Amino acid sequence: MPIDPVKAVGAALPSQEISWGASDVLLYHLGLGAGPDELRYVYERDLRALPTFAVVAGTLRDTRPPSLVLPGIDVDLVRALHGRQELIVREPIPVEGSATARSRIVDVYDKGSAAVIVLETSTPYFTTRTTIFVRGEGGFGGSRGPSTRVPAPSRQPDFTVLSPTWPQQALVYRLCGDRNPLHVDPEFAAMAGFDRPILHGLCTYGMVCKAVVDAALGGEVSRVASFSGRFAGVVFPGETLRTRIWQAPDRLQILTTVADRDDAPAFADAQLTTSRADDIARRH
Repeated sequence: MPIDPVKAVGAALPSQEISWGASDVLLYHLGLGAGPDELRYVYERDLRALPTFAVVAGTLRDTRPPSLVLPGIDVDLVRALHGRQELIVREPIPVEGSATARSRIVDVYDKGSAAVIVLETSTPYFTTRTTIFVRGEGGFGGSRGPSTRVPAPSRQPDFTVLSPTWPQQALVYRLCGDRNPLHVDPEFAAMAGFDRPILHGLCTYGMVCKAVVDAALGGEVSRVASFSGRFAGVVFPGETLRTRIWQAPDRLQILTTVADRDDAPAFADAQLTTSRADDIARRH
């Protein structure tokens, strides 16, 4: 059986000693599309790491193609999609640092036609939870899992940000460690059901966080306490993201769509909490 939830759930994965420096942070920001008018992201003087750097901190030195061979799990990568991503910030990530990263399989859910695998990685600086949706691997009788829906408010957003991507963006972002051929190989993309290679979900994730930090938090990356959301649709390199942001008393709610395709969903059920939730910057 490709997925054995009894063996998988709770299984610890090998711990990793990870390290990074200013060049890694600069490359990550460039992969998100940061430009010459954003020196706080692209120049080592006064450089600050976006909190979503956490999702690549453990893959920077790994040039191997990814796989889904884990305790109790052995599935074909071509059937796997990134479903959801969550980040909890414990301390601001320094521009240069090192840490021990400990990972485990948190849960495996049964969606009937698909399985959902939840992986967690923790360091003293952050905890990430990655949800992987695997088509054709459900039906084993497990729990469907909790709902993570966060409907967007019906009113007009407080901020709207347009973030262009560029045709080469996936080629740059993959240098941060995600070598999945889905993002570069047209034949592999076709096998996965796409007309052409798609942008990394985690690239979209970082771009959305950057848009929210810049528009609603005055560029203060250290104010992010958590950031989560669901990958609701694909983004092709060269398209433009439209991110809508709503202020609430205890969080920011976020919806990102693809402006070029009649606002097709890209990143939904998203929210960001801050370390000073009662002091969210209001710039209209």
